[in-house]
Amino acid sequence: MEQSWDERYANPNFIYGIEPNLYFEKKINTIFPKGNILLPAEGEGRNAVYAALTGWNVTAFDSSTVAKHKALNFALEKNVRIEYQTFGVEDSNYQSMSFDSIALIYTHFPEQVRAPFFKKIVSWLKP
Repeated sequence: MEQSWDERYANPNFIYGIEPNLYFEKKINTIFPKGNILLPAEGEGRNAVYAALTGWNVTAFDSSTVAKHKALNFALEKNVRIEYQTFGVEDSNYQSMSFDSIALIYTHFPEQVRAPFFKKIVSWLKP
C-alpha cells in the first residue's frame, strides 16, 4: 500500500494542492486555545503546515515517505515546524490524552482498518 501512495506523491506537484482543505481551515480556526493536534494520513502536509502557521503544535503521520519529505520541505519553505512520522494507521500508537485535537481529512483506509483505528484515536484525545 505504501508503494502506491509513494508513486502517487512522486509527482512534483501537490496532488491536493498547497492550500488547506476548506472544511479543515474553517474548523481549525474556531478552536481555542490552540494546542497539540494530530493529523493522521496527512499526505503532503497542506493541513499540517496550515495548522502550524496558525499556532498549533503539529504531529502528523502517513505511510508514504515521499509525502513526508514533501510535507517537511513545504513546512521549511513556510518557516514552520511540524513533527512528521512515517507509518501506517495500524502501527500508530501515541500516549493517552496527548492531543487537544485530531483531524482526519480525506483519509483512505478500508473498514477493517478504519473501525479499530477510530476506537484507538479516541484515547489519544484530551478530555
